[in-house]
Amino acid sequence: MNTQEVRTPIGEYYIQQECETIADLDRENFEEAVAALENARFALAFASGSATTAIILQSLAAGSHVVSVSDVYGGTHRYFTKVAAAHGVQVTFSPSIELDVAELIRPGSTKLIWIETPSNPTLSLVDIRAVATIAHQHGIKVVVDNTFLSPYIQNPLDHGADIVIHSVTKYINGHSDVLMGVAAFNSEALKERLTFLQNAIGAVPSAFDCWLAQRGLKTLHLRVRQASNNATIVAKALAASSNVVAVNYPGLDSHRQRKVAIKQHRDGMGGGMLSFRIKGGKAAAERFCQHTKIFTLAESLGGVESLVELPSGMTHAGIPKEEREAAGVFDDLVRVSCGIEEPEDLRKDIAQALEKAVAQTKVNGNNA
Repeated sequence: MNTQEVRTPIGEYYIQQECETIADLDRENFEEAVAALENARFALAFASGSATTAIILQSLAAGSHVVSVSDVYGGTHRYFTKVAAAHGVQVTFSPSIELDVAELIRPGSTKLIWIETPSNPTLSLVDIRAVATIAHQHGIKVVVDNTFLSPYIQNPLDHGADIVIHSVTKYINGHSDVLMGVAAFNSEALKERLTFLQNAIGAVPSAFDCWLAQRGLKTLHLRVRQASNNATIVAKALAASSNVVAVNYPGLDSHRQRKVAIKQHRDGMGGGMLSFRIKGGKAAAERFCQHTKIFTLAESLGGVESLVELPSGMTHAGIPKEEREAAGVFDDLVRVSCGIEEPEDLRKDIAQALEKAVAQTKVNGNNA
């Protein structure tokens, strides 16, 4: 009887084990679904939206330069200003990137243009094609954070972007029970590089989170359509209120970049996110968030439930005040994430909270 063991060659064993470590059927299925929705060849899922940002920045060589819009998610700003430099990557911020990008590009060192459109939290838009055209003339890649709209409303790759990212935690999952990120793109070289970093850094989501996120994708079109409809109704009510200083919502004809929304968004939809400045300053903004009954005070967004938050003291609190206000994030700014509740209920909740917040602020002599 032959008792000799049949052993797998060391090289084959290593490859097999590494593939088993990084491969997961639930994740692969989710990545394929996102790639299809973003009209991309590839997609890679990560442990969070911030991990997605970190992986992309760490794919750059030391000495690289990035140009970014000024109005970005607080976590993105934190990574760009506090972490990227440690890896030898420098970031320059621009409040008007379509106008400034050509001047800000450093030949030979600028490797990425980073865009949020709509931006967080002022809902400013960027003409992706206009920026991408200039960037590609210099061999520079364009990254678009599409979290605020989801693949249902906007597909940045179709407008010239090279990479589109999402915080899956938000609209794609849609049920506030997953922490996850994803990037979609068409380049095989990018896939090889980012897959390596995904594995090497360990920024992989769990199989269960991928399963939950794919569950969320099945109702994405229904949720986002309702959220956008609700946000439009709320934005119009806010714009008509004497208690409001200004409303930021790309679904309104009054939005200064409405033409960009019509060009880039499905049916010109504005999405489920908006922000507004309330009369009465910071005190009124804080009271408004205390008086809402349906809208919950929380930093997240994109779920089935409606949320409000104060960027100056919450999501963007880590940004210096002068820099924050230069990007339009004032103490009286309230960010709103509309869920899928009945629109009239949301409108009434906003109206009653506005009245109480502004009235109390006037009584206390804090009206600004």
